[in-house]
Amino acid sequence: MDDLTSDPRWRRFNDSDRSCPCCDRVFSGVFDIGFDHPGPWPHGNRSELGVDRLEDGDDHLTADLCVLGEYRFIRAVLPLPIIGSDQVFSFGPWGSVNPENYERYVQALMSDDWSGFEGCFAWLINQLPGFDMPDHLPCDLLPGKGDDRPTLWVHDDAHPLAELQETGITFDQLLDIYAAAGQDIRPHLMDA
Repeated sequence: MDDLTSDPRWRRFNDSDRSCPCCDRVFSGVFDIGFDHPGPWPHGNRSELGVDRLEDGDDHLTADLCVLGEYRFIRAVLPLPIIGSDQVFSFGPWGSVNPENYERYVQALMSDDWSGFEGCFAWLINQLPGFDMPDHLPCDLLPGKGDDRPTLWVHDDAHPLAELQETGITFDQLLDIYAAAGQDIRPHLMDA
C-alpha cells in the first residue's frame, strides 16, 4: 500500500495554507457527502429551506429521522477508508427500516440508552454519486458510538461497495466521487 503523503495532489488537498493558483480555492482535506433527505422524500429540501423540521401532513423530516407514509428512515454514515492514509471518507445516506426497528432506534436515541437497539436490517435508499446503484441496497444499520450517527454496512454479496468498505478506496476514486457529486476538484490539485 502506497503512503499518500508521497502524492503531491494529496499534500495540496490537505494543505489549508495553499491556495489554488487559478481560483484561490483552499482545501483542508477529506470532506464527506451527506444527503438532506431519503431519495423517495417528495416534500422539498430541509436544508435549502433553512428549517430544522419539514412537515407535510403526517410526513416529517429532521436531520436524522424521517417518516414518509408507512416508511421510516434513519440518517446514517457509510464509511469508506482511504487507502494509503488513516482517513475515512463517508457518505451520509438514509437507511429505510421497518417501523418496529425505527421505534426502537428513536427510544434509544431519546433515552441515550442503546441497550435496546443493537442494530437492524436497512435498505440504503439514496443514490451515491460515482456508483451504479440499484433503487435500494441491503445493509446492516449499526448504532454509532456516543453521539455519532449509526453506520450502514452493505451486505457482502449485494454490491461492490461492500468490498470497498473493507479494502478502501484510492485517492483517485475519492476524487472521482467528488466529481460525480458535482465537485470536481482534480484541476485545482495540479501544479500551476
